[in-house]
Amino acid sequence: MFLSALFYLLLSASFSLFLLSGILLNSGYEYFLEFNVLSLNSVSFSFTVLFDWLSLLFGSYVLFISSMIFKYTKEYMMMDKSLNRFIILVFLFIISMLMMIFSPNLVSILLGWDGLGLVSYALVIYYQNIKSFNAGMLTILSNRIGDAALLMSTAWMMSLGNWNLFTMSFYKDHKMVIFIVFFIVLASITKSAQIPFSSWLPAAMAAPTPVSSLVHSSTLVTAGVYLLIRSKESFPPLMITYLLYISLLTMFMAGMSANFEFDLKKIIALSTLSQLGMMIVVICMGSIYLAVFHLLVHALFKALLFMCAGVIIHNLNNHQDIRVMGGVSYFMPLTSVCMSISNFALCGVPFLSGFYSKDLIAEFLSFNMPGVFVYFLFFVSVGLTVSYSVRLYYYLFWSDFNFPVMTNFSDNNSKIMLKGMLGLVFLVIIKGSILSWLLFKTPYFLVLPSSMKFMTIFMILLGSFLGYEFNQLKFYYICKTQRVLILSLFHANMWNLPILSTFGLAPYFLKLGKIYHKNMDFGWFEYYGSKNLFSSIKYLSQGLQSLSKIHLKTFVFFALILALSATLLF
Repeated sequence: MFLSALFYLLLSASFSLFLLSGILLNSGYEYFLEFNVLSLNSVSFSFTVLFDWLSLLFGSYVLFISSMIFKYTKEYMMMDKSLNRFIILVFLFIISMLMMIFSPNLVSILLGWDGLGLVSYALVIYYQNIKSFNAGMLTILSNRIGDAALLMSTAWMMSLGNWNLFTMSFYKDHKMVIFIVFFIVLASITKSAQIPFSSWLPAAMAAPTPVSSLVHSSTLVTAGVYLLIRSKESFPPLMITYLLYISLLTMFMAGMSANFEFDLKKIIALSTLSQLGMMIVVICMGSIYLAVFHLLVHALFKALLFMCAGVIIHNLNNHQDIRVMGGVSYFMPLTSVCMSISNFALCGVPFLSGFYSKDLIAEFLSFNMPGVFVYFLFFVSVGLTVSYSVRLYYYLFWSDFNFPVMTNFSDNNSKIMLKGMLGLVFLVIIKGSILSWLLFKTPYFLVLPSSMKFMTIFMILLGSFLGYEFNQLKFYYICKTQRVLILSLFHANMWNLPILSTFGLAPYFLKLGKIYHKNMDFGWFEYYGSKNLFSSIKYLSQGLQSLSKIHLKTFVFFALILALSATLLF
């Protein structure tokens, strides 16, 4: 009953915000509410709320996807003993994201940012096992780097006398702005898991599937992209160039790793990483509207993709290896249709929602032509996206059913979950065209040569062929040969980033801590600190005590002499 009420509340709020965003987008109005809390040394502490088309539109998507996930959770987490705790944590997660969306003030953004990090840690370790604890520790420590960077940028902005992001563009030539921008970019790439902070994103799949669906569609990982969109105007050209290459390499690395991965949820997580890289590439190219367009479209089909994966995992008794799956279309036709639609939208198949954003992004990049390396790597990454999608499709629907235990594997076992998925599937089909009409008042048309126009379609076809070839036995044996094994393991392990993030850094700091503990804490600090200090104070107090005794004896002696002399005189 409580979940149903929450579902209808969030759904109605989502529709209201969507209508308001449309009104503000057409009128061009923005509402900026600032509540002055305190003024200290020419720095004003204020709580700021911004209502513009972007914040309202993104907020409506967050609430809509959250409502569908609450509907989905009603059945997925039905047997969980701590369901109330789970719902409260997810609700806190949504509140933190909304606080970040509706505030342009770095102090209040920091509250939502920290809230996302802490609640995500609580959700990743929800199942209370060793794998969850390790994943949660990696997640929170990676995100704490971004939190510290955002805190540093907040401290640097005190020199400007204001914490609003919009004021940064007025101080572009100020020497402090480069440091502020650097820390904001660092915070964004940690939250959006760009290189070298990519390892925590697949590890966070230890959380329950409804959380993964929410995190990877419209909340945690998109927070970094949203912050970049808000602060893009004040970025210097050199910072944009570095960010462009980082996001491109992340996009390529995620695509390669997904083609070697066998964990269903991790494949979808790596696809999220790839799409986040694409969004940041578009931001660096200068088109904010296109980045927002792809961000919103991606939120829909990625949430649906995770929900479909959750239904399959739920029916297979929590098994996530795609090699034991197969023939899903025979047993779960409705789930298969939903997953196929979301997968095709991810590939950019005409005329699903993903096509409208991805094709436009590819044409926009071809039109601007930032360089041969960027152009080549971008389209290769687009082909890899299609490749791992076809590979996933092959294992789930075309291969034989390899699950060793007899299970009741049917759509009838997940009727309530299907209702949550069906709420998204129609939007995945039509929302791309609706948003393209809404965001771009005139048709966004780019005149390009035919070779460039058909490059996206060509990469989709090439990626489909590669995805099919990746599933062949011959390719599997080639990957196992001595010459190719190291390279395939390198790509399968995300360019060894998880190892570098854990074993690559931790042993050195642990060894340094051991040396410090042995030689300083139990060594010189112990000798000159607690023990020596105690001995010195003890000897000093004993000396003072002996001095006070001498003074007391002298005083008593003179008092006796005075008393004796007074007696003799009188």
